[in-house]
Amino acid sequence: MLAASAAAIRLAGPTWAHVDIMDGHFVPNLTFGPQMLADLRRHEPSLFYDVHLMLDNPGAFIEPFAKAGAGLISIHIEPDYDHAAELARIRSLGAKCGIVLNPGTPAEAILPVLDRIDLVLVMTVQPGYGGQPFRSDMLPKVRQIAGWKRERNLSFRIEVDGGIDLVSAPLCLEAGANTLVAGTAFFRSGDKTAFSRKILAAG
Repeated sequence: MLAASAAAIRLAGPTWAHVDIMDGHFVPNLTFGPQMLADLRRHEPSLFYDVHLMLDNPGAFIEPFAKAGAGLISIHIEPDYDHAAELARIRSLGAKCGIVLNPGTPAEAILPVLDRIDLVLVMTVQPGYGGQPFRSDMLPKVRQIAGWKRERNLSFRIEVDGGIDLVSAPLCLEAGANTLVAGTAFFRSGDKTAFSRKILAAG
């Protein structure tokens, strides 16, 4: 099933696959571990695997997921741990690093690590469940982060995840995002290639 989903992504045109990892604690659902990512890479080695660790203790899993083939690993700002040290460790293992903000977390929370990241992921739904509606009240947060990026001449990507479809995608791009995660809308679309092209054209 997961291999078929990765193949569908590649065949439709996107070059990134976003992989959500959940621990049953930080978010209520539970997903798979590093071995599944390694298996996906064997099936679809051309995709760039963007791994989102929704974990209370991401430090215990950073190295296994990096070794399994993650091209980028994002960790949440909300749990209490040394964020800068873990971001540095991701880079030391050869992957790009990202920081994630839940809807209820203010943008200011990531200011201490803004110059240490390759990507900021703004959640526009509460993480843990697919199919939730897009929260347009998160767009000011995207604009704020995009403003800091310009002011500080930084080069990180701004990614948005949650309720992305053909209506919400242009709103996110206009706000300053340049990377979008479309899960439910992509896999439910009758023509995934056409859907992907329309998302790209929105930018």
